[in-house]
Amino acid sequence: MQPKTKHLALGAAFGLAILVLILLLVVVWVAYSGTYNIAATQGHQPLVRWTLVTTMKNSVADRAEAITTPSMNDEMVTAGATDYKSMCQHCHGGPGVRQSEWARGMLPEPPHLTDTISEWEPREVFWLAKHGIRMSGMPAFGPTHSDDEIWNITAFVMRLPGMTEDEYASFETGSSTDHGH
Repeated sequence: MQPKTKHLALGAAFGLAILVLILLLVVVWVAYSGTYNIAATQGHQPLVRWTLVTTMKNSVADRAEAITTPSMNDEMVTAGATDYKSMCQHCHGGPGVRQSEWARGMLPEPPHLTDTISEWEPREVFWLAKHGIRMSGMPAFGPTHSDDEIWNITAFVMRLPGMTEDEYASFETGSSTDHGH
């Protein structure tokens, strides 16, 4: 490496180190000053929202990659309907059913799965239901439910987009598994 090139490389490395230090100081200042409003009544800034959504989607896709999706059938859909209605409907709604009023006050607001589930693969939905999402209100059902139960819910959720209000209403309400949700 020639002396001029070496000096440029050292200068760039020093500049990068200073930039990282400044960014670290800004993060620490924001964390300790309380200047970032964490209220659920005010949405995130666009860059923060993009960062959180992008991180969540990529994290789920990466972790769900190794999961093998079983063949989903009508029996699984029927079995998953009861648990979905008792554990998930209040946050995510269903065909012809709005989410509970209190869920609309959450940030991020839980998605209406009938409209958004097509963006996810079944293995990703399974992973989300099993592990939950930190700081979002989405609980992890893995500690309290078997993989079979979570696959049943996944099978039901994956059918939501094509389901009519009458079909949705025809599934029983209540809890087929008494997990206290």
